[in-house]
Amino acid sequence: MRIAMFSTKGYDKTFFQAENNKYGHEIAYLEARLTAQTTRLADGYPAVCVFVNDIVDAEILSDLVGKGVSLIALRCAGFNNVDIKVAHEIGIKVVRVPAYSPHAVAEHTVGLMLALNRKIHRAYARVREGNFALDGLLGFDMRGKTVGIIGTGKIGQCVSELLHGFGCRLLAHDPYPNRDLINLGVEYVSLRDLFMQSDIITLHCPLMPETYHIIDDAAMRMMKQGVMLINTSRGALIDTPDVIDGLKDGKIGYLGLDVYEEEGDLFFEDLSDKVIHDDVFSRLLTFPNVIVTGHQAFFTSDAMKSISATTLSNISAIENGEPCENEVTIEHIKS
Repeated sequence: MRIAMFSTKGYDKTFFQAENNKYGHEIAYLEARLTAQTTRLADGYPAVCVFVNDIVDAEILSDLVGKGVSLIALRCAGFNNVDIKVAHEIGIKVVRVPAYSPHAVAEHTVGLMLALNRKIHRAYARVREGNFALDGLLGFDMRGKTVGIIGTGKIGQCVSELLHGFGCRLLAHDPYPNRDLINLGVEYVSLRDLFMQSDIITLHCPLMPETYHIIDDAAMRMMKQGVMLINTSRGALIDTPDVIDGLKDGKIGYLGLDVYEEEGDLFFEDLSDKVIHDDVFSRLLTFPNVIVTGHQAFFTSDAMKSISATTLSNISAIENGEPCENEVTIEHIKS
């Protein structure tokens, strides 16, 4: 199948080319994001492969189907950037990679917790300048702390298992409790109770209307003073201006982000010699108790191999008219 792959970097091409030796698809690697201005690049390609910040709304889907596109292949787990209802109505199939390496994201999540707690980012900069003072670097023992995990799918489960090894008390909130985690000792509670009791809160839920800005001013009012907040899921789970206010008044004592609501114009690019015009993001970077990474939690060699393998397998299944367990159907947005 001919595939137009948007938002590609050199590492995407490396892993997909290696995996494509098994399939023989014709892949056009495009650096551009999929937007209303770049749909023309998909002309003549039955399949379009997209990533987290590509836009696949109703307008773009209607444009793509007119260009002969019949398949959208997401090389990520989330599908909030695709209008699934419209895709279903106009006959475009959508497939995704639901589980590439939950361990990769989980380990990055815990890494952010440890770096924030022990001020590793600040210590690293100090030592390079010959400053070995410990003032301002005081941390706390993770053992015995209460961690609230919102969303206990594959990634949330991995995070829970890692933190169980630290000796943390684990609370969770998910409409579908995970039996394995209950057996591990994880306690499922209401969102309110999780907010009120947790020393650390970490987000691992999908972005949908019910979870949009799940962390806002009202939520923070229920939290402990100085709580640690981690988000490696989707940027719009957090109302960033509200969280900035929380940082200013000390309600949020530590913030670790691998995602950002308006990341589309920032992440995955080298902007080191440019002025960043996003004032909200720039304000985040002024806080010493904030660590932001550029959507890299997934980025391990193991995950990249899994992403490329599953994506190309999905495309081949659809091309051959075979059932694809990773197809996103209208039922996904109803559940």
